[in-house]
Amino acid sequence: MNPPTARIPGRCHRIRPFALGAAARLAVNPFVLIPMTLIQELESRLAAAFQSVLGESVAAPVVAAADLRFGDYQSNAAMALAKQRKTNPRGLAEQVIAALDLGGLGTADIAGPGFINFKISPATYAARAKAQLADPRLGLPLTGSGSTVVVDFSAPNVAKPMHIGHIRSTILGDSLARIARCLGFTVITDNHIGDWGTQFGMITWAWKTALDEPALLANPLQELLRLYRHASDSAKADESVREACRMELVKLQRGDAENFEIWQRCIELSRGGLDKIYDRLDVSFDHWLGESAYNDLLAPLVDRLVADGIARESEGAICIFSAGAAEDPAKDPFLIRKDGEWTDFPMMIRKSDGAFNYATTDVATLEFRRREWHADAAWYVVDHRQSLHFQQLFAVADRIGLGEMDLRHIAFGTILGTDGKPLKTRSGDLPQLADVLDEAVAAATTAVAERSRVDTDEERAALAELIGISAVKFTELAHHRLSDYVFDLDKMLALQGDTAPYLQNSVVRCRSIFRKLEEEVDLAAVMPVFSEDAEIHLARQLARYGEIVPLVLEDHRPNLLANYLLELARGYHSFYEACPVLKAETGARDSRLLLCDLTSRVLIHGLGLLGIRCPDKM
Repeated sequence: MNPPTARIPGRCHRIRPFALGAAARLAVNPFVLIPMTLIQELESRLAAAFQSVLGESVAAPVVAAADLRFGDYQSNAAMALAKQRKTNPRGLAEQVIAALDLGGLGTADIAGPGFINFKISPATYAARAKAQLADPRLGLPLTGSGSTVVVDFSAPNVAKPMHIGHIRSTILGDSLARIARCLGFTVITDNHIGDWGTQFGMITWAWKTALDEPALLANPLQELLRLYRHASDSAKADESVREACRMELVKLQRGDAENFEIWQRCIELSRGGLDKIYDRLDVSFDHWLGESAYNDLLAPLVDRLVADGIARESEGAICIFSAGAAEDPAKDPFLIRKDGEWTDFPMMIRKSDGAFNYATTDVATLEFRRREWHADAAWYVVDHRQSLHFQQLFAVADRIGLGEMDLRHIAFGTILGTDGKPLKTRSGDLPQLADVLDEAVAAATTAVAERSRVDTDEERAALAELIGISAVKFTELAHHRLSDYVFDLDKMLALQGDTAPYLQNSVVRCRSIFRKLEEEVDLAAVMPVFSEDAEIHLARQLARYGEIVPLVLEDHRPNLLANYLLELARGYHSFYEACPVLKAETGARDSRLLLCDLTSRVLIHGLGLLGIRCPDKM
């Protein structure tokens, strides 16, 4: 389901919300619901002008201007098309400008060798702001066309606590799923947990020999982790223990009742611990189909791949080798350069001892998602270190008839400590995610106690939890997903700078104006007029919301939305300082109230797409 319509916090009874039907709204001329973004409308009108001049249909891309001194939007289409036709670009641009009908949107002129710059009129921005406020989607287009996409993210190993490394996959994947749903995609989220394999042989052996039942009841995940580490250390020191662990796994895979019961209890206990983390993060999944869900499919899959000539035996194992189709060996994921020559680097799908691995499971999972869920796309939000595995998986998908699927590995970088090295505990382990969240909330608790205006201890605790978790989320999402970033709680919780608290405080500041109103204002009846530069600039930024959000999915980069929200908040603060609201004359006051209301709604909605909620008070 789509994210709920943004709820405006605070006492909003003094604002009469839009309650007009579509027909009534459209009748309020010239302010109509937004049929397309400004970029789309400019591209459409520019393409029509090019067709008039060239006599053929061409693409005429328009982008937001990098420098507002030259306009709001710009296009280099004349230069690109002139180069193709070996004609003068400025001359072509002049012909296009002469044929261009902007329909009152604004003006166009030419710069340099043939850039076409567009200046949007204040009246257009006023019309857009009113229509955007009336639109439940706040101007966001529907770009998904009903396509079904599976988002595979988080995927922790069962019987182990989630650690700091799971933050990026979990938060990034959840945000991408929210954004895709909002844009009209049919989204299926799947937590493909690691609930099968070698670890369970080790845990089962330790369960039978060293289980602390009271500790298991008190803190299941910590006791399961202790059992795993006990088995791992024992296996390293004693070969007979390693063999005993292997045999416990074999018994489990063959359906031994005792081992299967232990495995089931591990799953149940782990799920309870994982749910607590996901609840704190406000993350949910449509499915939890782990590796074990595909066990019965693996043997038939391998047999079929062998029969079809896609896989073959090699030193007792079954592997998939290069198909030899790539002209450039460097682009073939089944080849590796060694000693100056290209040699085989196959994907193993059955080990020499007959066991399957996660590569086998991933192929079976992909077939299942296409067959059962009719998925058009699958996005794997997984660490960049798995890049080669996914290159091989996607190549195999093409060879088994799944080439029509849009398969993406959405990789990400590393979280660093303040020393610039991968974040670890003093003992050298990865910090547990629950501990990291507790630390963030503890720091937020101190900040709330010092600066907040909430009244009760219960409210302060809830606010600290919200701010602490939000700070962790936003820091993740504000960075390019492939970049490393430093985990610094002091910076993450600051009310100034590129932080979640800064944005949340901006919303509270927006809404505080309406609590000071002494009379009811019907924003649906306001016909805004913007004349001040700060008003126009804020309206310009608000109009770009529908342009920015779809861009996120072009390269799966929520940081584009996060950075847009920061710029919008800065624009609002500049507007707030430059343009008095409540003390202005009635016409200017109501126009500015409309901007305040729309700003708060866009901030709340945009943060909601990032999985971040806004408090009523801070």
